[in-house]
Amino acid sequence: MSRSIRPDAVLIQAVIAGALSFAHLHDLAEATGQSGWKAWAYPISVDLLLVAAWRRLRTARRDSSAWTWFVIALAASLGANVATAGLLDLHDVPAWLRILVAGWPALAFLGGTLLVHSPTQPPTPAQAVEQVPAAEVDVHRADAPEPAPAPPTAPELAPAADPTPPAAAPVVPAALLDHARKIADAHRASTGTPMPAEALTARLGLPAPMADAITTQLQLA
Repeated sequence: MSRSIRPDAVLIQAVIAGALSFAHLHDLAEATGQSGWKAWAYPISVDLLLVAAWRRLRTARRDSSAWTWFVIALAASLGANVATAGLLDLHDVPAWLRILVAGWPALAFLGGTLLVHSPTQPPTPAQAVEQVPAAEVDVHRADAPEPAPAPPTAPELAPAADPTPPAAAPVVPAALLDHARKIADAHRASTGTPMPAEALTARLGLPAPMADAITTQLQLA
């Protein structure tokens, strides 16, 4: 079933604004000596840089380079609109404007390359394991006192010999063990008591063998 096409005022306005801006950029480029297909390539270059900068801003709002190239492309588009509105004699274009128009392709290529190939900041290993709440981060600030070391626990008696060999304990990664130790230390610093093994297991959300191996190495109560 085909969908009916309804006119959208915003879409129509965008088409009109894009067509007028495209024509103004073409007229300005042609006035500076860029004739033929070269005059038509300039508005395409400006619009492509504007779109590339906008797409970069959608994924990285705090990227200052994306904002810089977005402002440059927007200034080029608005500048052409203003210049062709009668404020500039297109039959006697100043030399500095000819230099800007002639150097625009290299500038647009540089901006597009930097926008496309700029790396994004990868997440840290701590964030990949679990997002630590702000309350726990404040406990480990530089001006906060170091948590008291855990008192040594009495060694447990060895269980009776079992004819069936026990399953091998899973290997705990060092980063995961350090993360679990930070959670236990934060609990001890805030409550004054050791963190129960059941609470740490529920907090980590890991399978039972892995959680048991971590609590065994940390010797939690």
